[in-house]
Amino acid sequence: MRPVQYFTDEYLQQCRKMKPEQVLRFLEDFRELQKARKPARSKLISLKVPEDLLESFKAKANQTGCLYQTQIKKLMREWLME
Repeated sequence: MRPVQYFTDEYLQQCRKMKPEQVLRFLEDFRELQKARKPARSKLISLKVPEDLLESFKAKANQTGCLYQTQIKKLMREWLME
């Protein structure tokens, strides 16, 4: 199920005032963004991690209902966005 987006009245009014060229530009930009979201190929790596750290990380990921490798990738992406 996809999330539902809600827009403010002010935002919708601003959108209604857009010229056709602006709408077209928005749609083209949005399409380009979606293209960029295609999953990248993954690469298998080997990483040495202290056993106690890995076990604790796996346990915490399990408690939150997340796969630990997925959580590692999420943390890597968040760190890059800082």
